[in-house]
Order: sequence, then structure tokens, then C-alpha cells
Amino acid sequence: MINNLEKNKRPIIGLLPAGGRATRISPLPLSKELYPIGLDVWGNESNLRPKVVSHYLLEKMQLVGIETAYFILRPGKWDIPAYFGDGTMLSMNLGYLIMGLPYGVPFTLDQAYPFVRDAIIALGFPDILFQPEDAFGRILTRLDSSNADVVLGLFPCDHPEKAGMVDFDTTGRVHTIIEKVKECNLSYMWGMAVWTPAFTEFLHKKIECFKTKDNLPELPELKLSDVFQDGIDNGLHIEAEILPDASYIDIGTPEDLVHAVRKFFI
Repeated sequence: MINNLEKNKRPIIGLLPAGGRATRISPLPLSKELYPIGLDVWGNESNLRPKVVSHYLLEKMQLVGIETAYFILRPGKWDIPAYFGDGTMLSMNLGYLIMGLPYGVPFTLDQAYPFVRDAIIALGFPDILFQPEDAFGRILTRLDSSNADVVLGLFPCDHPEKAGMVDFDTTGRVHTIIEKVKECNLSYMWGMAVWTPAFTEFLHKKIECFKTKDNLPELPELKLSDVFQDGIDNGLHIEAEILPDASYIDIGTPEDLVHAVRKFFI
């Protein structure tokens, strides 16, 4: 695998937005990002411990050499830093930022702007289980070898009402992203992303523009898919990478939580 940290000449930083309230699977005794899914081996095969859902994402980031990642938290989710601490358990450097305005993932991500503005960003959702293991390596390689500002990792999807569906051409260039519609003729959703400082800056400027609106509390939640689409409409180059043998489970719904627990049950 290409050493992306070396080839890009920029650090790669992971962002994990954790601002949700998990209302669909509430009540919970802990943040949903710490829900135990399966078991992990500690030291020897007979020493098994619960493995929380966000641990899987951090491991996939670590596989491509990502050494630093930030959780962006809603106030009150202090169990996440209490559990992972400084990242020693993963041999990573973990930091924690507190989200500001509660108007969607783009606002949450923008909290990291002062710390990541010059870095390559690897975005993953800490309540999602996905395959393949080398997913970040594949989309980082495409980002590194192309002129793209953003590369989206694509997963097969037959429930467009739950996802951001992606329309792209034979070269992988993304033209349209449609967020959560009942019916469409598209087959792939985006579920992870990497991007350059160009998109970080674009996102920041968009959020700063929103903050000037007097009616902000009355506006609908801003979706990251909408920011990607706005970027395309304003000349940003976004590409898609179809991930082979891909799977994607969002534990934020009761049916998918049950599926995940059963899939990883030992």
C-alpha cells in the first residue's frame, strides 16, 4: 500500500463526529459510540474483552498510518474521552473537541477547523461498522493519485431513504449527491470520505456564512451531502471510489443494532 503520509507531504488527521443523541435506540446507559459490538483479544486468545463500535473505525484509520484523530462531542458525552483517554490503548493520539451549534454534521466538523486546516482529513462515523479493512487506504490512494479535492468511499445501498446516494460517471467523477429520498435509480451511497484543505476551507466559509443568518435556529439541519453538492456546483472536484466486497451497518437504528450484535457475536 502507498504510504500516503509520505506521498501527500501533509499529515492525515481523522475526524469522528459524535454529536448525535441516539434517540432511535434510546434509552442507553452510555454514548452509542461506546456500545459494545463483539469481543477483542487482550494479550492472549483466552483473554477477551468487549470491543466498542468506534474502536473498529479507529483501527481502520490506524491501518493507513493515521496517528492523530479527533472526536467531536456533544457536551455530556464525557464517557468517550474517559474510555479512550489519550489513545494509548490504540497507539494513537486522540483529542476531543466540543461541538458548538447543533445544526448538523457540517457544523460539528467545523469545530476542528483551527486544528486541521492544513491537513488531509479522513472522515468516518464512529457508530458505523464497515468493510473492507483497507477502505481508507483505497480512498486515500485515489485522492493522492488524482486532482480530486474530495474522494467518497461508496457502499452498495438499496435503502436510499437512509443515505446520501451518489451519481458519478465512468471516470469516477461525482456529479450529484441526493440525500435520503424514497426512490431513485442510484445504487451506491457514500459512507466515508477523505479531503484536502481546499474542502476544509470551503466547509468553513459555508459555516461562517450560515452563522450570520438571524433565522439560523429555524433553518433545517444542514447535511454534509448538501455541502459536497454545493462544492461540486462551485467547481470543487469530487470523485468516488467503489469499495469491493463492501458492507455498512449503522447501529443507530434498532434493527441494524440487532444485526450488528448478532453478526459480531462469539
